[in-house]
Amino acid sequence: MGTSESTKVFGRLPRSQALALAQFHPGPDKPFVAIRTESTRAVPTEVLFGPFRLLPTQFLLLQGDRPVHLGSRALEILIVLLERPGELISKQELMGRVWPNIFVEPANLTVHMSALRRALRDERDGNRFIINVPGRGYSFVASVEVVETRGPSAISPRKGLLRVVSMS
Repeated sequence: MGTSESTKVFGRLPRSQALALAQFHPGPDKPFVAIRTESTRAVPTEVLFGPFRLLPTQFLLLQGDRPVHLGSRALEILIVLLERPGELISKQELMGRVWPNIFVEPANLTVHMSALRRALRDERDGNRFIINVPGRGYSFVASVEVVETRGPSAISPRKGLLRVVSMS
């Protein structure tokens, strides 16, 4: 079966899927091994704030030693906010990261943000973790501590975190 025949039979990938697959193929100027070894860096194994402990590689939020019941979208929102504490993250960026390649209404973000704040008891018991800048976005404002270990990273680097404890 020739190339044109396989395109007719199987069709072409939509542009968004083709671009997503392209990220796994190294460019002509870098061998795959060089690209693969670049990703080895310090990985946050724990992110601590208030009485909570986030284990991003396990996709788990703990309060003390007890798991916090939180939906996956709300947990993804928390991870995005903790990547850049103190910075304003637009609603568009949050929706793009939590719901990639899917159109969702801003009300979806509001619902999951509300669930996240409820689980964190934000604005209760003296807790203040997330602020909203109306019409613009959200910011994580509490003090954050990160514990890191060396290893391959599946998540993006953390910037602007207050204290890093290295455990090698």
